[in-house]
Amino acid sequence: MGEPENHPYAQAAEAIARQFGKAPKVAVILGSGAGGLRDALHGAESEGYGAIGLPTTSVVGHQGELIVGQLGQTKVAMLAGRIHAYEGRSMEESVRAVRAMAAWGVEVLLMTSAVGSLHTGLSPGDLVQITDHINLMGINPLVGPNIDELGPRFPDLAQAYDPELARQAHSTAQEMGVDLHSGVYAAVRGPSFETPAEVRMLGQMGAAVVGMSVVPETIAAVHAGMRVLTIAIVSNEGTGLSETPPNHADVTATVGRAASRLCPLLERLVSEW
Repeated sequence: MGEPENHPYAQAAEAIARQFGKAPKVAVILGSGAGGLRDALHGAESEGYGAIGLPTTSVVGHQGELIVGQLGQTKVAMLAGRIHAYEGRSMEESVRAVRAMAAWGVEVLLMTSAVGSLHTGLSPGDLVQITDHINLMGINPLVGPNIDELGPRFPDLAQAYDPELARQAHSTAQEMGVDLHSGVYAAVRGPSFETPAEVRMLGQMGAAVVGMSVVPETIAAVHAGMRVLTIAIVSNEGTGLSETPPNHADVTATVGRAASRLCPLLERLVSEW
């Protein structure tokens, strides 16, 4: 397995600490189309992923830079862009940034993600707090030798999406008049959108939304002892639920519009942590 400092995540954490100093309590991963949230930061410093030892991104809507600044009165780290398994990347690359955040000293991982709805009760633009997941990606970032310095061989995922953070999110959303749904996230590898039959199957399995990320990062974060809150933005209706076929351009546009409601909620939340 090698010494911890030889792991790519540890090298990245060292580079990040050298550039940005002490870690904030919260790191935010921005999903497809949510990059506009970075505009809410002030006093921000940024660095491209490649310069700090993180894998560079290749998907439109994922800029690929770490930004550290103030969201309201709270210092946060924003990871603008994520690595997806459908790019042909390894699981190590997909979760390196999360592990680097944990090694740096970040305690809470707040994720956003574009998702497709799996039933007609959720519409494009809706916000959904993820309560649990179903991993249908056929991959897990913990396969292989365990990194003992990060966490145990068999981490418990019973409360992977922190219940207390979820309660705070719903309470704050209610106070702000923001509609916040909740539901289970079905993770598929992609990159093709799901077939109508797959959408029906996933809904029958108990999932509310479907996406191509979140789960590897969640598993890696929980393994490393981080608390996780994920708020997804419904970017499109699942195939077969609408006459309009999904496409990536519409995904990023819809998420961008919904970000105007999500950003004030995130700002309030992190200020309370």
